[in-house]
Amino acid sequence: MKLTSLYPVICTSKLQESLLFYTELLGFKTTFEADWYVSMRRPGTPAYELALLDHTHPTLPEAYREPVQGLLLNFEVEDVDAEWDRMVVRGGLPAELELRSEDFGQRHFMVADPNGVLIDVITPIPPTGEFAEQYTATPA
Repeated sequence: MKLTSLYPVICTSKLQESLLFYTELLGFKTTFEADWYVSMRRPGTPAYELALLDHTHPTLPEAYREPVQGLLLNFEVEDVDAEWDRMVVRGGLPAELELRSEDFGQRHFMVADPNGVLIDVITPIPPTGEFAEQYTATPA
């Protein structure tokens, strides 16, 4: 298979609230918008994509017409402390997980989008102890 794109589609009952969250807070730009579907792209290289879909739309098989549950999106950033300040301290977004450093090699915090999707904002840090040995070589 020759893959040309891969992006998550969040099934939601809160399309407009979610659109505002991802565009205003996380810098995505709308590339297509209908009353039931929104496609977004984050400018840059690579261009990251994300979409929102009304969970009741008939494009979904009937048995799967449910709002999103149990999804975690990781956003790796250069300076997690600056993002903590921007989003939580000054922005007033409630933290679902306070800013902290993990032995497995992340400094991070979590917030939630309007659907309850967890947004894990991460800056990699050196892992400690046994975790350092668990990392493998980066694939080519």
